Amino acid sequence: MDGEAAARVSVEINFPNGGVFGREEILLIDAIRAQRSIIGASRALGLSYRKCWLVVDALNRTFESTVIATYPGRRGSGAEITAFGERLVALYQSIERHAGASAEKSLAEVTASLDWNFDPKARSVVAGRDLA
Repeated sequence: MDGEAAARVSVEINFPNGGVFGREEILLIDAIRAQRSIIGASRALGLSYRKCWLVVDALNRTFESTVIATYPGRRGSGAEITAFGERLVALYQSIERHAGASAEKSLAEVTASLDWNFDPKARSVVAGRDLA
């Protein structure tokens, strides 16, 4: 066995209203927090501004409360995470921790059966999207 990292659970929440919240949204929120703008976050993540803006828009429409406040035209501070957005991130991280803890034994069994010659590039084709 040549892999030292443990398997981990990654959670994607699919809400009954059609909204989605997962790792991709967390990465964008973290980048917006650091860059204080959507365009800065898009550059930091290497994604198009449009894609980032569409994710922000979807997040803000998924919930009754705003997740990311935007200030168009405001130099240097075009966006910030709201208190609700910070709570949403904390709740997501809690769900992810609980899911990982409850799956620990099963993950160990599955990990023991891994083929360490697997080419991870095939993952994005199989999954239909690239999460890297």
